[in-house]
Amino acid sequence: MSAPRLPGTPRLLRALNDRAALELLLARGPLTRSQLGVLTGLSKVTASQLVERLEERGLVTRVGEQAGGRGPNAQLYAVRPASAHVVGVDVGPDRVVAACADITGGVTARVEQSTRDTDDPVGVVHNAVVQAAGSADAQLTSVRRVVLGTPGLVDPATGDITFAFNLPRWHRGLLAALREDLHTPVVFENDVNLAAVAEAQSGAAHGVRDFVMLWADIGVGLAIMLGGRLHHGSTGAAGEIGYLPVSGAPVYRDATRRTMPPFGQLAGAEAIRTVAGEGGFPAATAADAVRAASAAGAAGGPVLDEVARRLALGVAATCVVLDPPLVVLAGEVGRAGGEALAQRVGQEVAAITPVAPKVVVTEVPEEPVLRGALAVALDAARDEVFGSTVG
Repeated sequence: MSAPRLPGTPRLLRALNDRAALELLLARGPLTRSQLGVLTGLSKVTASQLVERLEERGLVTRVGEQAGGRGPNAQLYAVRPASAHVVGVDVGPDRVVAACADITGGVTARVEQSTRDTDDPVGVVHNAVVQAAGSADAQLTSVRRVVLGTPGLVDPATGDITFAFNLPRWHRGLLAALREDLHTPVVFENDVNLAAVAEAQSGAAHGVRDFVMLWADIGVGLAIMLGGRLHHGSTGAAGEIGYLPVSGAPVYRDATRRTMPPFGQLAGAEAIRTVAGEGGFPAATAADAVRAASAAGAAGGPVLDEVARRLALGVAATCVVLDPPLVVLAGEVGRAGGEALAQRVGQEVAAITPVAPKVVVTEVPEEPVLRGALAVALDAARDEVFGSTVG
């Protein structure tokens, strides 16, 4: 008996060729049909059919001409930006920041909404998403994905928020409410994880498949990237390094008393600000104090040494388990300490463990959580839009 024929093989090949062409147009800019043929290895006829198919579906558009030799100029094609949009949202205790990007990744609008005077998270997110899309001249129906970065735990099985200490009104059931309200796919992701995505895409971890990010800010968090993919853990708690038991900080077995977990007590913003103040660098925030100590040179050395010693306990505990080649310091405190702090953390980890990862400072200039949210949203939207080019 002969083997059954695989249905849809020509259609699958067309879809793969279309996706390859769209990715090339995103990466290389406007191209002619001939250039697409050369880069994809397709014949001139097949490349022309491909372009016509993508143009008919509204995914590519003519953007000019390229002068050549004899004969008419060749048409240049590019991905049509308005073929789809995404919205990334950075959720904090005091405000929500939303940005809208077109399918090429171009950010076309950014808005902020205060969360201080409302107890309606659905309304806040709705307004932010609608305003971001409207400011970008995008119809809400063209928004293919909304990704929200939020502190706390996100259940990998359901996608819902299971715990966010400083966002008490964000709870289970919110994801379904937002999807119903916006009539579009909505995804929650931990904020530190999204910052790590941004770091991998265009920061200090670009091209590195295995790394960890230590987020030193108001609290202390961690993101783990293994094989180029985020590691969430079975309950979404991977990276909740604030709960790491450390000497000198009480461990509470009663969940109602875990307002500041052990490692957070030792290396959170308030503890760092106290250390800096006692060392001669008082400031309104921990980041300002660490920045001042870093700028002071030798005079600030003892403060940076102590901050590094504290942060290194969390880094060391992580690295002796995962053994990553790279650790990125991020968050306001991590960024403020700069290379002086990163170098000290690396030296301390090497001194107390058998591993010596390279420790560097984040290279994402601003709003890493928002950037990561847009990156995750774009990946999903492109899979959806570019994967349905042949009907």
